[in-house]
Amino acid sequence: MSRIVIAGFLHETNTFAPQKAEWDDFVRAESFPGLTVGEDILNDMPGKNIAIAGFIEEARAMAHELLPIAWCFAIPSAHVTQHAFETYMTLFFEGLDAAAPFDAVYLDLHGAMVCEHLEDGEGEFLRRVREHLGPDMPLVVSLDLHSNTTRTMFDNCDGLIAYRTYPHIDMAETGGRAAHYLNAILATPGAALPAKAHRAIPFLMPLTGQCTMAEPAKGTYARLAALETEDGVRSISFTPGFPPADIWDCGPVVVAYGDDQAAADRAADAVYDGIMAEEAAFQVPRLSPDAAVAQAIASNAHKPYVLADVQDNCGAGATSDTTGLLRSLVEQGADGAVVGALVDAEVAAQAHAAGQGAEIDVALGGKIYTDGDPPFKGRFKVLALSDGRFTCTGPFYKGATPNLGPMAWLGIGGVSVVVSSHRMQAADKEIFRHLGCDPEKQKILGLKSSVHFRADFTDIAEQILVVEAPGASIDRPESLPYENLRPGVRLCPGGQEFAPSGA
Repeated sequence: MSRIVIAGFLHETNTFAPQKAEWDDFVRAESFPGLTVGEDILNDMPGKNIAIAGFIEEARAMAHELLPIAWCFAIPSAHVTQHAFETYMTLFFEGLDAAAPFDAVYLDLHGAMVCEHLEDGEGEFLRRVREHLGPDMPLVVSLDLHSNTTRTMFDNCDGLIAYRTYPHIDMAETGGRAAHYLNAILATPGAALPAKAHRAIPFLMPLTGQCTMAEPAKGTYARLAALETEDGVRSISFTPGFPPADIWDCGPVVVAYGDDQAAADRAADAVYDGIMAEEAAFQVPRLSPDAAVAQAIASNAHKPYVLADVQDNCGAGATSDTTGLLRSLVEQGADGAVVGALVDAEVAAQAHAAGQGAEIDVALGGKIYTDGDPPFKGRFKVLALSDGRFTCTGPFYKGATPNLGPMAWLGIGGVSVVVSSHRMQAADKEIFRHLGCDPEKQKILGLKSSVHFRADFTDIAEQILVVEAPGASIDRPESLPYENLRPGVRLCPGGQEFAPSGA
């Protein structure tokens, strides 16, 4: 049995988004739990699809003693403020000192945090932890699949273990894999730490091209699992990256760990070579809102057409308040269509004040992301109301109990829209069901999500169309105004190389 410190600090930063992450955003519970401290981590996390939950369950089964400090998550947005980052640092290091003595540290991190004062949030966190621990104490980290895995992160820990599914249905499973990896290190005290290899892929991948339910990502991750069965290979991860982050190390990375350097290098090179051979396949087709809506309206399918509003996905830092898809549905006279979840606290409050069954004149959306479509003005009927609290049942948000504030289901003609006060991407059917809206009975589902919705909606979808409507989560990296990206990286599969302005 070993004494293991555990903690987590997660944020996915879209540096092109309009809203920053304040400390209150980490404290408040929205789609995932808010700030959780000490023993509450051990009591509240198990059973949820969160990496630290999987680590706890597996480490307990191995009879390790867990020393929890603090775990928090803020919904993706622009930069984490300096105050928020340093507040967590103080909380963590005070807890670390109080936990001594201990034998190892496990951290649940995202891997794509950018701060006001730091380009590489996790890299700086791990650098400080390594400096505090010294070179020999095992430090293992679980990462989101969308991590922009920097060399500083890689250099300052002994294992980076990343999700292997997008939609991320294996978050808890990844924490469990991290526990087994760390346990193997602790089982041989005094032995050399694993050898490791890092390979940066020289092109950016759009989020929609990273889905592991389709090729080429599906085959790439199958290759990872096969390589881990080879002698000498302990762990291998591929993080396709989070493109809307204007930092030097933005982009895909392969990391591998082995009994010796030859094993680590061999595994990393095999994955790198396979990805490079399939570069062009990581690009995906997209439709305008009008084209997607016209195709869905013309369909005679018996199951819903899913229109993925990928660029207004709050799970990638967008505001979830643009109206391009909604506008197209109404203007083309769609029938049996619902859009969700669109964030507008003012309209949700107005609906609650009016009551179910009332009709209200509103200017919906377009209040946060003002570079997109303007607010949609119209008379809506209040179909249903809720307090924004429900329990998720789908594989991605499994066990989560969101708190989205006052919510309303509003209708205009044959189109309806689920309105929330706080952001959560439409990746679980309960966002609709808890209001009495059955997704399976709709002809068209407009979902503000990039890929995660596929985990819970593919089974009811006739077809899924990727819609390129306005929003802050731009799905074409080649169109983003990068300034800090490393020169020479291709801005999309098969695209032009980045050259800094003035170079």
